[in-house]
Formats: sequence, structure tokens, C-alpha cells
Amino acid sequence: MAPALVWLTALMVIPCALVLALAFFRRGIYGGIDYTFTLGNFWLVFDPLYASIFLNSARIAGTATLIAVVIGYAAAYAIAAAPRRWQPVFLFFAVLPFWSNYLIRTYAWIVLLNREGLITQLLRWFGYTGEPPSMLYTEGSVIAGLVYNYLPFVILACYAPLSRLNPELAEASRDLGASAATTFRRVILPLTVPGIAAGAVFVFVLSIGNFVTPALLGGGRFQMIGNLVYDQFLTANDWPFGAALAMALIAIMLLVLMAQALAADRAAGRAAEAKGDADG
Repeated sequence: MAPALVWLTALMVIPCALVLALAFFRRGIYGGIDYTFTLGNFWLVFDPLYASIFLNSARIAGTATLIAVVIGYAAAYAIAAAPRRWQPVFLFFAVLPFWSNYLIRTYAWIVLLNREGLITQLLRWFGYTGEPPSMLYTEGSVIAGLVYNYLPFVILACYAPLSRLNPELAEASRDLGASAATTFRRVILPLTVPGIAAGAVFVFVLSIGNFVTPALLGGGRFQMIGNLVYDQFLTANDWPFGAALAMALIAIMLLVLMAQALAADRAAGRAAEAKGDADG
């Protein structure tokens, strides 16, 4: 436990503390840091211009999370329902994208979505002769890139509880007259909520602070928090304000993680109560 605590302190707590301390200073006249105490950087975070970027980032991340959860849960459900000997094969293909670099996976979407890309070629092959649709450098392309890159997290998180489900629970529900939809909604779904929540948090936290995907697939037209922090540090040379933005982003992530933990605890409590009632 002690070595883990040392590593956590050295690699997480101390760097975050340094960034937090930096946020209380001013930007120098010619850049750099003026070590004069101020709270102005944190107040500036709530400026309508920057607040709108936070809200836009949360909306894009939330949309990507919702799509990833729907697709990922369906894929995990199908894998868990497959014959046991085939499940490792399907999981292998689900995590196969992780074997390539994140940048390479993102650049692959540029090849797919540009006006002369694979999708356009397929449309022409099917007889489409009009102007190629503009799919690259749009909000949709950013969301598609986020979903693709983080979908395996949802599949793995949802597969774990689905693979542990006792099939007799669903059989008992059907024997009592419940339809397949009711069995899924009242039995299967509540027991897999912790996995869904874990996968959703993975996608949302990684998406809201993402820098690479909006920069490459958004073409600079859709600025998210990660891009804003990057610009403050390396373009505007305003490290204190960049640090304040980074701390605001960390605070959002912590709130999401706390909400997920509370939801998981409540779901576990309801599942335990349901199991106790069934045993009784």
C-alpha cells in the first residue's frame, strides 16, 4: 500500500497541487508568470465565452457517451449471449483498435470522411453522382471519432456484469409471464447498471478533456476544453489562466466520478435487496 501511495502522490497529487498553485498567479506583461496572488483566473473561467466552451464540450462528450453506451451495450450483450468458446474471440476483436496508436486511429477517420475518402468512393460505386457530402471537420465527425476511440471501454465494462448474470433469473421472469422486453427492463438492465455507469464515465471523462480528436477531425472549428487549455499554455502563453481552466476541468471530472460512485452504490444496494427478496 505504501509504494502505491508514494507513486500516487508523486505522479498525481503533487502535479495537481502545482497546477492549482499556478492558477493563483497572474500572467506577466510579456508572458510568463507574475507571482502576484489573484483569484481573477477562476472568475474568468465563468466568463460567458469560456463557459460556453465548457457547456459545448459537455454536450459533445455527452452525445458521444450516449451513442457509445447504446452501441457498446448492444455489442456486449451479443458477446455475452454467444457460445462461451467464441466470447474471447469477439472480445479480442472489440479491443483490437487499442493495439494501434490513438493518432493513427484518428487519422484513419480523416481518410474515411474527406471528400475523396472511402465513404465518398462507396457512394459513387452505388451510383451517387452529386456533390460529395461534407462529413469532415464537422461536429458529427468529432463525435464519431470519440465514439470509435472509446467504444471498447464501454464494451468491456458492460460485458463484465452481463457475463456474470445468472440465466435462471431471466428464465424465472419468463416463466412468470413477463415478456422479453419486460425481463430485460426489470431484471437484466438493473443488474448491469454498474457496468453501464462505469463505461459511460470512461467515455465522458476521456471525451470532455480530449484534445486530439477535435483538433484533427474538427479542423479547429469546434473548440473543446482541451483545445482551450492547449491554446492558453502554448499560444497565448497565459499559464495561470490555463491552469485555472485545467483545474475546472479536473473538478468536473471528479464530480462525474463521484456521481458514478454514488449511482453504483445505490444500484448495488437495490440488487442486494432484490436478491434477498428472491431468496426469501
